[in-house]
Amino acid sequence: MYVYEEERLRVERYANEVNPTSLGVDYDRFADPDPDAVESARNKLSTLSLRDNVAIYVGGLEPIYHVTDLMDAMEFLSEWSLIVLGDGSLRNTVKERELEWSNVHYLGTVPHEEVPGYLASADVGISLVDDPHTLKVLEYGAAGLSVVQSAGRSEERFEGLVEFTRPEPGAIAQAIENAARNRSDSTLASFAAEFDWESVASDYAEALKSVK
Repeated sequence: MYVYEEERLRVERYANEVNPTSLGVDYDRFADPDPDAVESARNKLSTLSLRDNVAIYVGGLEPIYHVTDLMDAMEFLSEWSLIVLGDGSLRNTVKERELEWSNVHYLGTVPHEEVPGYLASADVGISLVDDPHTLKVLEYGAAGLSVVQSAGRSEERFEGLVEFTRPEPGAIAQAIENAARNRSDSTLASFAAEFDWESVASDYAEALKSVK
């Protein structure tokens, strides 16, 4: 079994038959978050001066994820707040930007089981890495968020499901506003449901049963 196309040739060296599978998403945990996780997130967020609309980024604070470009985009979004959850080499840069911009809020890392609670309070999820297999988009979708995704390799997979953008502040800001206007579209949530872990596990179960 392989997830990434780049791995197919390597896997074929060791198996007579290979099949693609995917990363799984704990769909129900995001689609119907635990009330305690929702309450915990809301209690934390209630201490912040959030604006009418909320964008959220969950993940690594590294240059590859265009975190700085995302924060710079908030200059163009006076009616939006950005919540950042995660850690990485750009941690201090994010902290400094939080002090400079009143609509950027950095909460550091939170227990993974609490993440669905934070997503439940957001409008748009952000993913600016050029990776068609990022689990983050599926989690955002399961949570019912509209999504802004970096254009590139992911366009073939997510065409019509997310709002694509160049990783530039002005373009990101416009994409966030465009994504918000499509919030009522549940197509991405339905797409994410297809990657429930039970479905992925069945791929592996069938592969194991086929071995003689």
